[in-house]
Amino acid sequence: MPHHSRYQESGVDLDKANKLVERIQPLARSTFHGAVITDIGGFGGLYSLDCSGLKNPVLVASTDGVGTKLKIAFWTGKHDTVGIDLVAMCVNDIVVQGARPLFFLDYLAVGKMDLDRVEAIIRGVVSGCKEANCSLIGGETAEMPGFYGEHEYDLAGFAVGIVDNPNIIDGSTIRVGNRIVGIASSGLHSNGYSLVRRVVIDELKLPPDTFLPECARTVGEELLEPTRIYVEPVLKILRQFDIAGMAHITGGGFFDNIPRILPQTCQAVIRRDSWPIPPIFRFLQEKGNISEEEMFRVFNCGIGYVLVVKEEHSEEVAGRLTGMGYPSYAIGEIVAREPGAPPIRMA
Repeated sequence: MPHHSRYQESGVDLDKANKLVERIQPLARSTFHGAVITDIGGFGGLYSLDCSGLKNPVLVASTDGVGTKLKIAFWTGKHDTVGIDLVAMCVNDIVVQGARPLFFLDYLAVGKMDLDRVEAIIRGVVSGCKEANCSLIGGETAEMPGFYGEHEYDLAGFAVGIVDNPNIIDGSTIRVGNRIVGIASSGLHSNGYSLVRRVVIDELKLPPDTFLPECARTVGEELLEPTRIYVEPVLKILRQFDIAGMAHITGGGFFDNIPRILPQTCQAVIRRDSWPIPPIFRFLQEKGNISEEEMFRVFNCGIGYVLVVKEEHSEEVAGRLTGMGYPSYAIGEIVAREPGAPPIRMA
């Protein structure tokens, strides 16, 4: 009897782990740039940094997960899109500082190694990396029986980008009179899913293939819609315009994310009627009996990314982004903040 069979008996299959590397290698390789000097399966991913043309290069790193949106993948049995969410949550946070993503690593922990399912998850990660133009240079798949249920897994990602120090965008140049441009989200992105599941699965008890006429597709399709990746359009805009500050609208909505970049003396006024709110948000608000204020606190409500720009550039920035296929709107302005006033005001 082979000596590792007791390990297999306890739920870990080493042969499967080796097969997995063989299946994932060609997927990961498809994301490589010339700077990648390693292959998948080594102890660490090697990346050769070309800093020519940068005065003072700064690395920007971000890590995130997909949250309980993973439960929607378990619920629908569809696993090839949550990897896109994983990449999006990391690279969108990096581009906020004006940085270009370079490479990505993923960590996947599973209850039981199902090669087809793991490959589907990694296919999502790969397609997210391609969209963000970064290389998947390594990762870890851990089989953890007794820790996760047989059909459960968790996913975390790590991204590293680069920006020249003089070009870092941190919100410090935001001034009264600036305008706020919002780029449309693709839907719920990857936030608020504990509330979404409470409403859709626990209260309404909808099966995943329930057709939602408001959204013109099934509830499973709508809830799995991947987070939009803003890297390419934002980097293009940064080459053309002077941008004072940017924010990725994730958990906590406008209220938690925009204040992270606002100077103390500034208040952001958001005009809530200035963009179309996608039907899924209205559906959840109505069926879940959620207040308007809570909707804006928990969800992106249709705006996934904001840029703070000079007043004279707001229409042009919104127009260029829309022309690239990322519908964008002038959604507010920066005003003087009175002492004791909140950083965000919805108008």
